[in-house]
Amino acid sequence: MSNGFVSRGFRGRQKPGDERGRIPPGQYLERGFPVLSAGPTPHTPLATWDFSLLGEVDQPKRWTWDAFRTLPHEMVTADIHCVTKWSKLDTHWEGVSVETLLEQVAHDAKYVIAFSDGGYTTNLPLEEVLGRKAWVVDAYEGQPLPPEHGGPARLLVPHLYFWKSAKWVRGLRLVAQDEPGFWESLGYNNHGDPWKEERYRGD
Repeated sequence: MSNGFVSRGFRGRQKPGDERGRIPPGQYLERGFPVLSAGPTPHTPLATWDFSLLGEVDQPKRWTWDAFRTLPHEMVTADIHCVTKWSKLDTHWEGVSVETLLEQVAHDAKYVIAFSDGGYTTNLPLEEVLGRKAWVVDAYEGQPLPPEHGGPARLLVPHLYFWKSAKWVRGLRLVAQDEPGFWESLGYNNHGDPWKEERYRGD
């Protein structure tokens, strides 16, 4: 069953005059949905897709695609902000909250490392993915999430720059110590708050 949800800073439909206050510094409004990837687009068959919780957990947890689809899904309306300076307002997603997933394991972790098909990783403090601030989404605008936008499933962390919303996500590794991910190790900011313009290391 789906429940409606509007993330912090990502409100329902607003009047046109309200758009300016929803776009972080240095960003511009994008009506389309640019496709940006660090490598080729994976096309993982649903029959072989799975999602795992690994690392410092009492027991690793794994879901097949069919099992993942039975988890409680939520509707999420969010504004998203890319480090390349575009922002897109009122995007609509459906997925499972990271909080719901982490309730399935016991752990003492302080960070999560999202890992994806193609070798991509990104790191997040646990506090940034709890409190209904992050989801693993499998639908966009009422349709299955297409591969070019990270399907069959991607991480969605809309309050941070969009590189933190890892495409083609296959799991979360829970860790006690922070570990820079793919872009973070190449000079991107470790946190990525668009309202503070945390684009690159030192911002």
